[in-house]
Amino acid sequence: MKNKISVIGAGMTGSTTAHWLAERELADIVLIDILEGMPQGKALDLSQALPVIGKDSKVTGTNSYDATSGSDIIIITAGVPRKPGMSRDDLLTINADIVRKATEATMHSSPNAIYIILTNPLDTMAYLAMKVANLPRERIVGQAGILDSARMSAFIHMETGVSVENINCYVLGGHGDEMVPLTRHSNIAGIPLREYLPADKLEAIVNRTRKGGGEIVALLKTGSAYYAPAVACAQMAEAILKDKKLIVPASAYMQGEYGLKDMFFGVPVVLGAHGVERIVEYSLDESEKAALQKSAEAVKATTDAMLNLVKF
Repeated sequence: MKNKISVIGAGMTGSTTAHWLAERELADIVLIDILEGMPQGKALDLSQALPVIGKDSKVTGTNSYDATSGSDIIIITAGVPRKPGMSRDDLLTINADIVRKATEATMHSSPNAIYIILTNPLDTMAYLAMKVANLPRERIVGQAGILDSARMSAFIHMETGVSVENINCYVLGGHGDEMVPLTRHSNIAGIPLREYLPADKLEAIVNRTRKGGGEIVALLKTGSAYYAPAVACAQMAEAILKDKKLIVPASAYMQGEYGLKDMFFGVPVVLGAHGVERIVEYSLDESEKAALQKSAEAVKATTDAMLNLVKF
């Protein structure tokens, strides 16, 4: 039997996620949205594109959660996008309601699904989904670290001209302005970034990475990034469905790792058939530990604010 992935939210991010998934021929895809006609139209358009590239993925657009029944993976992208001047945390109240409803609508008809959460504020929304669904921590994962690390890699490529295939960047922490690009662990063909680039240029890239989403929001003016977040979701889904044991930075529920508990936070995880199968702990120096703690405090503050709004 074919795998099934349901993408909740058929806006630019959700429909682009469906595009990347269909192109990889990973599963049958259900694209769902509250707007009548939009998911149906996008699914039909995508279905008509697949013969061009010789892919047989089935893509269904719908306004009914009934079609998501039996999903192996549920990707929640639905939510209000950022606009210029807004932080990810500004989206908290309205997006918490959206994520809660999407989780409640899918958890009973897809009892074995693994959830990938993309809606911002990312770490807090992953926490909300886990509490609403009452699932074990390995079955809820937030997509953020792959995106943030890819942004950093892109900026390194722009600065050095070196192929992105030789660039390995790792960004941990909350998906916000206090994220932690690990310049000591990141490298170009094994050479640490701190040795490859002058300190001032590396610091500029770190700062641009932290503001990467906001930079795109300011340029687009009417929405936020979607190509890179969407393909990151596809990579995570592929790792799960193919049981790849892929190590990627992602938002996972902490139970003492890195000294953190009862929160979702961006750390290296092993993604496989069971979802988050393990959290990998890097050896961090004192400055890295301090930066990670500062990021954790920001995530905890947003999560606490959400808990004051939502009752379980």
